[in-house]
Order: sequence, then C-alpha cells, then structure tokens
Amino acid sequence: MDTTTPGERPAPSPIIVPGQLTLRTIRGRNGPFTVGRLTTHLGVFAVKDAELEQYPEGRYDGEFVIRYIFPKSYPVGDGMRFEIRANLDGMTLHGIDKLSRDEARSFATQDVDPLDEEQGAASAARQPAPATPAKPATPSTGAAMPQASTDPLVDTTPFGVDTPSSAHSAASQAQGATESEDAALFGLLWPLQDCVKLDSTIGRRTLRAQIARLGELGYALDIKAQVWSRPAVSQAA
Repeated sequence: MDTTTPGERPAPSPIIVPGQLTLRTIRGRNGPFTVGRLTTHLGVFAVKDAELEQYPEGRYDGEFVIRYIFPKSYPVGDGMRFEIRANLDGMTLHGIDKLSRDEARSFATQDVDPLDEEQGAASAARQPAPATPAKPATPSTGAAMPQASTDPLVDTTPFGVDTPSSAHSAASQAQGATESEDAALFGLLWPLQDCVKLDSTIGRRTLRAQIARLGELGYALDIKAQVWSRPAVSQAA
C-alpha cells in the first residue's frame, strides 16, 4: 500500500495474522480522516494506511497481511507522540461491529491527519527553489477595447430576444462538465462500472475525493469483497 519511509524495516516476507482492526473517524481541518488500531498476538499497532480511508468506523475481525512494523514519532500540540505502526499489504474482513463508547474514546481526538503528515514529509524533502525577481509592470499605452465574451455560459443575447433553449443548453453543458470532472478524477476507472475497486496508491487526497464522489453516485462499499458496488436498479415488469 504505502511506500517505505525512513525507519521502516521490511520483513523477509509478509506475515499473515488473525486479529481485530478498530477504525475511528476523526474530523480535522481537511475533513474526516480514518485512523486504525490493529490488535494481534504479536502486539497492538497503529495503522494509518490510505486503504482504510474507504471503511466506516467500527471493529473488524479478520486476517491481516503485515508488511512492515516500524516506530513512528510526530508532533502533537506542544509535544511528541510515539507509536508502533504496522503497514498492511492486504486483509480479509469477516464483518463489522459498532464501536463502544470506551473504544471510541480510546482514540486521541487530536490525532494528526495522515494527509498532513505525508504533505509535511514531502515538503521537508523538497529543496527551496531560488527566488526569481518580479518583472516590472509595463505601463499601459491606452485603454483596451472591450472584447466580446467567447464563454458559452455568458449570455450575449440582445435584450428582448427570447431563447427557449438556453436553459436546456446550460443543463447539457453542466452535465458535460460534471462528466469531464469525473473522468479526470477517476482516470483509468472511468467510465465507472457497477463494481469499482479503488487504488489506494494514487494519493490520499485523490482517494478521499473518489470515495466522496462514489457515495454521491449511489455506490456503497462491500467490506468483504472490498469493492464499491452500485445497487441494481429494479425494472418494472
């Protein structure tokens, strides 16, 4: 799922263990984000893989493929937090149970959004670009003549002229724009099929946008199959 970061130690081969994954949804400045805790016979590990962004808050029993186990520290408020994380290479889930109040409270509500953590690491890795002097403004030699708008959404029809098809044209253009945005958002997954398998390696921000859009389009996550499915539309006899 995630690429190796400094401090991670890859195991000779992934380890498959039974366990329980507890997910908590926290609302941050970027919107809701998901953090997890994996409890196994090997120990208890924090899990913040992008894959988990798709799953609702709850408690999941299953088998988990652990790829890495590594220590992680990050700033929280005026201090630091240390935890042992597990990076997952896959999982098989048997079902979901609702979190108890104590389980929900066991997660720190001030936890750092993994998106901010990733962006902070990326910013630290980039070298600052040299500043370039701004070009002086060129004085205007005269007033520019107004140009007619070529934007199809700008109405240039003379006053008093009826355009009965303007509403239909605007609706068609809006629909086309929405489809273009969806095509850009989903990339190779577009056009969407009845079952959609998201790729968690595309970037956490894009993944969140895809998840939100699938919900708007009526898709629901099948946690056992780990795909998004669109309910079949019943046809009248």
